[in-house]
Parts: sequence; C-alpha cells; structure tokens
Amino acid sequence: MGRQSGCAGPDVAPAQPFTVPLPAMAGFDDDLRFAHVLADAADDITMRRFKALDLRVESKPDLTPVSDADLAAEESLRHVLSRARPRDAVLGEETGMTGVGNRCWVLDPIDGTKNFVRGVPVWATLIGLMVSGDVTVGVVSAPALGRRWWAARDGGAWTGRSLTKASPCRVSEVASLQDASFSYASLNGWNNRMDGFLDLTRSVWRTRAFGDFWSHMLVAEGAVDISAEPSVSLWDLAALQVIVEEAGGTFTDLTGKPTPDGGSVVCTNGRMHAEVLDLLKER
Repeated sequence: MGRQSGCAGPDVAPAQPFTVPLPAMAGFDDDLRFAHVLADAADDITMRRFKALDLRVESKPDLTPVSDADLAAEESLRHVLSRARPRDAVLGEETGMTGVGNRCWVLDPIDGTKNFVRGVPVWATLIGLMVSGDVTVGVVSAPALGRRWWAARDGGAWTGRSLTKASPCRVSEVASLQDASFSYASLNGWNNRMDGFLDLTRSVWRTRAFGDFWSHMLVAEGAVDISAEPSVSLWDLAALQVIVEEAGGTFTDLTGKPTPDGGSVVCTNGRMHAEVLDLLKER
C-alpha cells in the first residue's frame, strides 16, 4: 500500500469464479452482484500471472512496484465497467480517475503487489462503489488464499470460498487492550506517532504484521481486534470500510473521522476504538 496526492511457474491454475445463485440475502443488490463479476474477471488474470516466470515488474514514480498483472487487471475491469456501467466514474490505482458523476467505482487491482511479485499469497483485488461520496458496496477477493469478503450497506458482511458457502462476518467481543490482538503492515510511516504505536504494541496481548487488506478483514471476521496503517490511499480502503462496518466494527482514519479518504486507517471491534486512537495520536 502507498499513499497517493486507494516456485511454480506459469502453470498456476486460474481461480474458479464465484457464481451468484440469487441467495436470499438482504442488501445483495445488483451492484454487489456486479462487483463479484468484476472480482471474478480480476481473479482470472491475477492467478494466471501469479508466480509466472515471465512476470514483468517496474517501479512507479513513488518507487513502489507495479506488475503487468496490476495493469492488465485494472484495464480489464475498466473495460467491463465501460460496457456495463458507462455512466459511472472509475478511480483506479494505476490509471487514476475517469468519468464524472455521483457513482464511482474504486479499484485496487492488486493490493499487496510486493507480496504478489515475491510469490507470497497474501494479496487481493479491492472493488468498492461510492455513491455521493459514501461507500455502499465492497468486495475483497484474495484468490491465492481461496478467500473473498464482501458487503453492501445494510446487508451485512460475508466471507467464504464461494457465495454458496458463505458465512457472516462479525467482529470480536474483546473489550480490553490487554486481551486484544493487533495487526499492522509495517513499522514504516509511523514517524511522529511511533511512540504511540509502540505503546499500543506493549499494551495488547498479541501483535502480528499480517499487513495490507488482510489485517482489516481479520478484524471484520473477529480473528483480530485492532488494525491500523498510517499511510494509505482511497483505493486501499474504499472496499474495506463497508465490510468492517457491516461486520459491526469501527473504521476511521487516525483523527477519528469515519472516512476511507483520510490517508490513514484504524479498524477495531468498536469497544476499544477511542483508547486506540488516543494511544496513536501525534506526540
């Protein structure tokens, strides 16, 4: 993830699509169905390129890597969107904003590109829909892990290997820091919040750097209680916000604003959020 101004060779099998069988699920509307179609398209491209011996990787101006899979996945999603949702705007990590209007699809073709290019399976395609500035739909697809998480506003949060084998996401009920598990991405970027970050790590029961999207999805499903990152972009977070909130969690930036566009993120099960923000404040 970066802040903007969001072994085996090429014989890796493509991910199996998450078919949509019309489940009786509140909030499972056309936009969420369509987001799953987009995720299926991305999974097919990314899994074909994952661990490919001829994977091409370049450095962007901010010195973060971009692979041919990142570019191909975003291009494919934009093509599908241009045909199926021609009036919607699109914001993608690799090619920026196109279109105007109150509906905007926010895409991160591969969140965790550094993992992807090294053959680490912790990476995902993030697909969010914002309507009038609010996130209404989010899908996080991690095909190398065989996992997907999704939510639509007021429809609950869900996870599973397929839509027919899905289970609801719910945050934990851990109520004290001394019993809490905290996940983050890395030590980089905390700067003048480093003292607070270290204080938080000393206050909790357990710390692990699961990193990127996975930290926050683990909060949503109750396996982790706190996650935080000091430097992220809208495309890193749009899809995540609705999932965490629909799972019963609290999602804010480091100042406490419930936004995916604040340049930072803190997710909790809600019970310790104020305490975590207080520890992480600038000093």
